Amino acid sequence: MTRTRAHRRTLRHTAPAALAATALALTGCSVAGGASDDASTGAAGGTVTLVTHDSFALSDGLLEQFEADTGLTVQQVAPGDGGALVNQLILTKDAPLGDVVYGIDTTFASRAIDEGVLAPYTSSAPAAADAAAYAPDDSGSLTAVDVGDVCLNVDHAWFTAQGVPEPTTLEDLTQPQYRDLTVVTNAATSSPGLAFLLATVGAFGEDGWQQYWTDLTANGLKVAEGWSDAYYTDFSGGGGGGSRPIALSYASSPPETVPEGGDEPTTGALLGTCFRQVEYAGVLAGAQNPEGAQQLLDWLLSDEVQADIPGSMYMYPVSSAVDLPEEWARWAPQAEQPIEVPLADIAEHRDEWVRDWTDLVIG
Repeated sequence: MTRTRAHRRTLRHTAPAALAATALALTGCSVAGGASDDASTGAAGGTVTLVTHDSFALSDGLLEQFEADTGLTVQQVAPGDGGALVNQLILTKDAPLGDVVYGIDTTFASRAIDEGVLAPYTSSAPAAADAAAYAPDDSGSLTAVDVGDVCLNVDHAWFTAQGVPEPTTLEDLTQPQYRDLTVVTNAATSSPGLAFLLATVGAFGEDGWQQYWTDLTANGLKVAEGWSDAYYTDFSGGGGGGSRPIALSYASSPPETVPEGGDEPTTGALLGTCFRQVEYAGVLAGAQNPEGAQQLLDWLLSDEVQADIPGSMYMYPVSSAVDLPEEWARWAPQAEQPIEVPLADIAEHRDEWVRDWTDLVIG
């Protein structure tokens, strides 16, 4: 992984709690062409303001081409990661931060909808039919743009060298032969950490997930504050010389471990441990430029943007019309049956689960 890729992935995996303190300090910035005093006027050739999480990134030239094609100028406001993003949308819903939002994910979708920060819009883009499969409800308020599977990753070389069979299930991690081998990230401070907590809730139920974490902790679990520390420092397969061959990451991580001159990755994802995150876009209620917002949302579902998402944001596109990078198609399959938790349950219990997890695991 290059330094740029590592930096972007680290940003993606930073949780709401870690960024909330800086959310209010962030101001709008022009993505291309410079901010204007009459931003979001809704006039033809005017400005459309895109509100995103702070790891939004696309290849050079894509956004400029959208502006050239539409006559719009795109201004970006980035108030933090997924949770900070939704919090700011709620706090500013009477005077919206912009016109369209990208980056509301599975864990906060219900909250955004329930708080009324979004306006219904049904995209006419060809990929909208694929996106509909990930719709959080029937309100038409959020349109799926990309998806990612949070999964445990294993270091094949370590297990081969030690003569230990690789784990395949969540339950395996609590067995004595896997003692002191696993590192995950903090559910209160990292996005994948929260997703993995939800995976255990989905797998073991309200009455069983706490006992699972008790057993996992007793078996020598290590909790890192963020994804970068867990993957690059503690994980033996992350290139940093770590000692733990089981780490929480993404199903898209293994292709990045193909060594120079090699033809297969040195790590693999345990697809039976995955929780699927979906990232959505939506037109903001009270938008100054709703037509521009709709154009921008449609563009996020275009073939050009959808094909760019794996390389720029390390997520899977929702469109079935674009090809994945060759290494993704070969080494980064999505989970066929990801672990699920109803969005309504996440909305109702998310904060409670995080508090309970923190008391139980961190103390």
